Amino acid sequence: MKAQLTSPSNPHFPPTSIFPGTPRSERRPVRSDPNTHRHRWQIWIGARSGDLRPPTSGFTDAGMEAVPAAVAHDGQKQRFDLGVFVGDLPLDDDVASDNESLDGLEQELQDCKNDEEVANILANGIKMRDYTKGVENSIRQVELDSIQDYITESENLVLLHDQICDCDNILSQMETVLTGFQTEIGSISSEIKVLQEKSMDMGLKLKNRKAAECKLSKFVEDIIVPPRMIDIIVDGEVNDEYLKTVEILSKKIKFIEADSMVKSSKALKDVQPEVERLRQKAVSKIFEFIIQKFYALRKPKTNIQILQQSVLKYKYTIVFLKEHAKEIYAEVRAAYIDTMNKVLSAHFRAYIQALEKLQLDIATSTDLLGVETRSTGYLFSIGKEPLKARSSVFALGERINVLKDIDQPALIPHIAEAKSQKYPYEVLFRSLQKLLIDTATSEYLFSDDFFGDESLFQDIFAGPIQVVDEYFNAVLLNCYDAIGIMLMIRIMHQHQLIMFRRRIPCLDSYLDKVNMSLWPRFKMVFDLHLSSLRNANIRTLWEDDVHPHYVTRRYAEFTASLVHLNVEYGDGQLDLNLERLRMAIEDLLVKLAKMFPKPKLQTVFLINNYDLTIAILKEAGTDGGKAQLHFEEVLKSNIAIYVEELLLEHFSDLIKFVKTRTSEDAASSSDKASIGDVEPLVKDFASRWKAAIELMHKDVITSFSNFLCGMEILKAALTQLLLYYTRLTECVKRVNGGSSLNKDLVSISSILYEIKKYSRTF
Repeated sequence: MKAQLTSPSNPHFPPTSIFPGTPRSERRPVRSDPNTHRHRWQIWIGARSGDLRPPTSGFTDAGMEAVPAAVAHDGQKQRFDLGVFVGDLPLDDDVASDNESLDGLEQELQDCKNDEEVANILANGIKMRDYTKGVENSIRQVELDSIQDYITESENLVLLHDQICDCDNILSQMETVLTGFQTEIGSISSEIKVLQEKSMDMGLKLKNRKAAECKLSKFVEDIIVPPRMIDIIVDGEVNDEYLKTVEILSKKIKFIEADSMVKSSKALKDVQPEVERLRQKAVSKIFEFIIQKFYALRKPKTNIQILQQSVLKYKYTIVFLKEHAKEIYAEVRAAYIDTMNKVLSAHFRAYIQALEKLQLDIATSTDLLGVETRSTGYLFSIGKEPLKARSSVFALGERINVLKDIDQPALIPHIAEAKSQKYPYEVLFRSLQKLLIDTATSEYLFSDDFFGDESLFQDIFAGPIQVVDEYFNAVLLNCYDAIGIMLMIRIMHQHQLIMFRRRIPCLDSYLDKVNMSLWPRFKMVFDLHLSSLRNANIRTLWEDDVHPHYVTRRYAEFTASLVHLNVEYGDGQLDLNLERLRMAIEDLLVKLAKMFPKPKLQTVFLINNYDLTIAILKEAGTDGGKAQLHFEEVLKSNIAIYVEELLLEHFSDLIKFVKTRTSEDAASSSDKASIGDVEPLVKDFASRWKAAIELMHKDVITSFSNFLCGMEILKAALTQLLLYYTRLTECVKRVNGGSSLNKDLVSISSILYEIKKYSRTF
């Protein structure tokens, strides 16, 4: 079909091609270009709305007039049929393909191989060119329909255009108004910025003025001297208000001396003379006040601690003197040292004199372990010293209570003197040392708090410590009481612990010095006791008595006392000395035992002395240490010896026979005992065994001072006798004709009954 603008239904259009002015031979196959068609038909739309005129090219005047006639037919709008004008647009058959490129054709064929639409075309046998023409016509029809829709909505588009123009005018007016607002806001912002700069400038000036005012007000406050201050310092009494005023004056003086700017100020020239006069007046008044307080300490019967506590609240006066009048402070310090040195020295001297009246002498140079009783003059000294004191020379007894009362206050001499009480020196020593450490603690704390100077204490206590040392050294030089010296050593140890818990180190050197003085003295006295045992005169000490010797009692009490005092301390050196002492007493007892003519008496003497030693060591409340263990062993060995001697005294033939003729030792029939050998022994034992046991009982009772020990020895002897007799009866049974002696044999049960009978006696 050829698309020409000739149609019987549209006679007004000239027979012109859709492409006016273009020869047919120059046209290429039609390609749908929406932009081209849109431009052309917009011209026609504008012609319908009366705003545009259609182009005159390719149209006649008759054609120009045909449009309004069609629009105004019957006074109604009729649908504009574009197909009437256009018709079918043909596709040229003579399209040249010589210029077409076949590059990529094979790839496109492979891509379209699986395409469903291409497969349908090939299946129906439709030529691609025909199918392409159909597609082109469909697309053209769609385009024409779309153009028709635009033509239908042309009035709405015109209306929309008018509204857009109105909006554009309104927005233009608003833009003008907003531009004016922006200009005004810009001017306001400039004004605000100016105000902000002025505000920051004023704030900086205000801050600088406040800082200047603060410094100036502080300067004025620190440098000015109020009249009230002058009145208080010049005319006021030293009290709390005076101390506060002096503290303010001290701050002003420090301010003047520390700040270089103040020294260059003109105000200082007016104020400095007044401040200096106030300083001198304050120093003078404080000096008089403190010296008056110190002199009050010299009054008799003054409680130093109470007065010091009352002075302590004025300690700032010392700080003021130390900072602003060092020379006056040195005078005050020297005055206090001199006062307290003299006062405390006098107090301790008077206290020592009072204690001397209470002293009870316990031991002298002759009160040694190995010294004979008669040589000590005890018989003539009973009137001078109580017998109770003499019993405490070697025994600890109640003297241990001094360690239990270690924290008790010091003795009050006049009260004890009124009660006529006497005390061993260790009690007086504890009281004196207790007073010393308590006084030193109080003085150390006061000096540190009031003067702020710990070194002050050593200057103050040089005198009191010298007084105590002189008395202590004089007493220690004549002290031969080893128990008392050991008690003093333990007292010093406890006092060191007390000062350690108080955290007061001021007496450490003194306590160490006293302790170092006590140990050598104890060693010297202990060696005297040891020498007295080693060098004892056996003939003067020996007494014809098997009961415990008084030297043994002395040794046992002395050893028990020292062992008890060493329980909590574990002093190895003391244990070594006690071992040396044990060896000495053991040698002495053996020498004394040899003075007895009979071995039995020698054994009884040793048993009694060993038993007494063990008993005293046990009574001391301790385990007795190595000494007790040793004496228990030697006691057992001596008891065994005594049992044999006692049985030999009454049953010698029986014991000899049993020891030589036992069943274990029988080697041949020729050596066996006969009836004649055992018959006398059996009959002899049956006739007097009870009497012999009674004699043994009496002998034990009279020989041993310790009844319990004697009964144990008797029980051991009877048990050994039963053992010997049992062996005899076994030997009798093995003798030919021994059955004839059965009537004379004593039953074992009878002997056991007698043993139990004597066992029940205790």
